[in-house]
This record gives sequence, C-alpha cells and structure tokens, in this order.
Amino acid sequence: MPNARFGRLSLLWISLLVLILDQATKLYFETNLSLYQQIVVIPDLFSWTLAYNTGAAFSFLADSSGWQRWLFALIAVVVSATLVVWLKRLKADETWLAIALALVLGGALGNLYDRIVLGHVIDFILVHWQNRWYFPAFNIADSAISVGAVLLALDMFKSKKSGEPVHD
Repeated sequence: MPNARFGRLSLLWISLLVLILDQATKLYFETNLSLYQQIVVIPDLFSWTLAYNTGAAFSFLADSSGWQRWLFALIAVVVSATLVVWLKRLKADETWLAIALALVLGGALGNLYDRIVLGHVIDFILVHWQNRWYFPAFNIADSAISVGAVLLALDMFKSKKSGEPVHD
C-alpha cells in the first residue's frame, strides 16, 4: 500500500517505462528507415514507416509557421504537472485511475521530448486498409495516451457499491 503522503506516485515507474519504450522505438525506426519508407508487416493492414509530425494529433496545425511547437510543448508541460499532482492526491484504492494517469503522463513526456529537442514528433506505426484508407501514423507515446484516456473514461463510469460516483 503506497504511503498516503505520496499518493500513487509509486506508479510513476509506468510513466518511465512508457517514456523509455517510446524513445527507444523512435530511435530504432529513425535510425533504420528513411522518411516515409514503409515496411509492410501485415499486407493491407499494418506497416512500419517513418514520419515527422510538427503538429498535434492527426497533424493538427502541422502547416503552421513553427509557433505551434512551443504551444504544444507548453500544454504538455502543464498537463504533465497536473497529472503528477493528481497522482499524488489519489487514494490507495484508485489503482486503475493511477495507471491511466501514469500512461498519459508517460506518453505526454515522450512526445514533449521530441517536440522540444527535435522540433517534431517521430511517428512510425501505420495502420491502413489496402491502399484506400490510412490512419495517421502514430507512436508508443500516442498509444499510451490513448489507452490511458480510455481507462480514464471507463473510470468515470465506475461507481461505488453505494451508487455514488467514485470521483465527485
């Protein structure tokens, strides 16, 4: 049981693991692929590729003049700090919520590093249907953020046995 003074901060190892996996995979694909090169893993469904995203999710604002880099970095710093405070304040029985926050934090830090140091986020996972439909390329950090967001949404619908919402 975690120390009440530090809340669920003991689960920050999940954030660190996400950050390490994210940066290691980005380094691997950036070293071994050329920009936009595709390596088909499952024909008509899944490929590795190398892409750079200067915008946010789905390349939002990627065509802007560069100011968006610092805006998204600032947002990531504020969100990350908020997540750490939230984690610290969680109760011992809020494990799933803590895991969700730790996943989002790890993903946010992985993409923040790219944005500040490289000026763009490295993406390398490409899901597609034949040559007709392509989901925007993404990375381990994006995946962790998405899984964490789903867990957060599920946690909102969870209720105590008394029927009261878990988080008011």
